Amino acid sequence: MSKAIKEMVVSDIQSRLAGTRDMLVIDAAKLDAVDTNRFRLALRERKITMLSVRNSLARRALNDEGLTALDPYLVGPSTLVWGGEDVVDLSREIAKWAKDLKEIEIKGGAVEGTSLTSEDVDSLSKSPSREELIGQIVGLALSPGAKLSAALLGAGGELGGQLQSIVDKDDD
Repeated sequence: MSKAIKEMVVSDIQSRLAGTRDMLVIDAAKLDAVDTNRFRLALRERKITMLSVRNSLARRALNDEGLTALDPYLVGPSTLVWGGEDVVDLSREIAKWAKDLKEIEIKGGAVEGTSLTSEDVDSLSKSPSREELIGQIVGLALSPGAKLSAALLGAGGELGGQLQSIVDKDDD
């Protein structure tokens, strides 16, 4: 491959990765054509992108973008995977497929420039997503108010019930 073509490929990779800071590196070379197609279609539905590239070209493109954390994982057959709702969603989807299709190997990844091992990716896939964390925080923030209103409504409801029974008794 000539130097000009390599530069064009590197520039294409960089344009595809524009602004991406969270990425995984997997080895999906052992998948057959049917499983590869199923895998790619399922990822596409989740807005996850997969790109199989030569390691040297990927390394050049990623280093130019400041993603040197992936360098240790760009050995052997490598496929870059990015996208989804957030990095937890991405790692969950890839971990699920790696479990279902034994031919997929998670090599590692990067989150905001920090390197992740395959064990880190697996533990990240088991953690709550951004939306789940926000829901937990909102629930904790609203919990004291909910308890207070329940306490006030409980006593008020009991008093209202007693007054209603007195009114009903007077009507008889």
